Amino acid sequence: MPDVTRTKHGRPVHHWRRDVVELAALFTAVAVADAVANMVGHGPDGPALLLVSAVVLLATAGFHIWWARRHNHAPPPHDTVARPPADAEQAGRMTTTPTASTTSTSTTAAAPPAEPVQPGDTTLWRMRTTVRDEPGSLASLCVALADRRIDILSLQAHPLAEGTVDEFLLRAPAELTGAEITRSIAGAGGTGTWIERADAHDLVDAPTRILGLATRTALDAAELPLALRHLLGRCTIRSLPATSRPGPRQDEAAPSDAAPVEGVLEGTVLRLEGPDGEVITVERPYLPFTPTEFARARALVELDTRLGPRIPRSQDVLTLPEGNSITVQRAGTADIEAAKAMHERCSRRTLDMRYHGPVHDADRYLNHLLSPRFGRTLAVRTASGRIVGIGHLLWDGDETEVALLVEDDWQRRGIGSELLGRLVTMAVEAGCESVYAVTRASNTGMVAAMRGLGLPLDYQIEEGTLVITARLDATPVTSRLPYDHAQRP
Repeated sequence: MPDVTRTKHGRPVHHWRRDVVELAALFTAVAVADAVANMVGHGPDGPALLLVSAVVLLATAGFHIWWARRHNHAPPPHDTVARPPADAEQAGRMTTTPTASTTSTSTTAAAPPAEPVQPGDTTLWRMRTTVRDEPGSLASLCVALADRRIDILSLQAHPLAEGTVDEFLLRAPAELTGAEITRSIAGAGGTGTWIERADAHDLVDAPTRILGLATRTALDAAELPLALRHLLGRCTIRSLPATSRPGPRQDEAAPSDAAPVEGVLEGTVLRLEGPDGEVITVERPYLPFTPTEFARARALVELDTRLGPRIPRSQDVLTLPEGNSITVQRAGTADIEAAKAMHERCSRRTLDMRYHGPVHDADRYLNHLLSPRFGRTLAVRTASGRIVGIGHLLWDGDETEVALLVEDDWQRRGIGSELLGRLVTMAVEAGCESVYAVTRASNTGMVAAMRGLGLPLDYQIEEGTLVITARLDATPVTSRLPYDHAQRP
């Protein structure tokens, strides 16, 4: 068993049986040495014994050298490329190198058979490293990459107070692992190196990608959290409403979670003030933010603030099986009164199934649910304009929640399934890996709608509450973006 598997919390695990064996071997060696010394010093054949011992030692050493040379491990064939195990390669996609002298532990000894790498195959990598702000520092990195036959597709520089963070998009030979690239960069003077696999979407140059995110944000206020996530990579975004943060007294300092108008950059955390005074917190523990990223994020939030509340007003007109026509369109805070009127027409049981709390407090949730800052809402309207169904897609940190409410007289007509299917499509377009619904086990309508998605489902029951999670990893995107829907008759 290799040492790498016999560790716990980064330290070797020692067993008492091995310690006992080592002590016994030590005492035995001392006893044998004492016996030999007495025999040589007090016996008549002492010099002869010394000569025989020397000959035996020389013969043993010669045999060991001959055996080692004859049975040396042969190198691997040239047509086979040794690769790390799949899980180790996945773990190596995000590697941190604190200093240039960092060493790595090889895990190829336990590597299972891998698919052979064809000559000429390449892999895309995104890499970020810090170099000294001196002439020739970047050139050293480029030479190190060229020695590995790695092509630099794009480069962005993020100046810091001390040094410069260089961000690369690389095309490397497929047999190179992230750890090997990181070691080459460390040898060329790069520190704090981070690397992960990239895909074809990363081939879009930074200005074009940022302009696209700004366009999405300008068209739809609900796009701001998604735009920030696409801009900054894997991160957690939270929004704390201004009304939930009590103001400090005159003898108290401002709360630590508050953010000035210009925002705050604290290593792996960004704090920005939203248009309504809320604090938008962005966390990325695996990689600190740079001032350039902070400026880009602040510009997106400022754009969203200047444009004010807005949602796309396109709509789809559908015909129910019994012949009634309904309209499905986005909803926002301007629809709060219409949503409250629907609450009044819903039975107590329907509201209880949806909100899992005091029914008389249902109206209080609408300000949050209909705000584009926290997700997207679809409303179903009749020909007269009355709302009879609402579906919510809510950003919950790294997770996404779906919730439905359909008026009693309009249930069992397929409205809930229509809303849920459209919300899931939005979640796929937003890059969500899964969505979950919180309901009661007795809510057969919601359970049937989730099953009707045809997706892998996970069920979890906690104190009578049923949580159904749908995995969206392999779900194809079959519709256009929400703000690009053409109005259909």
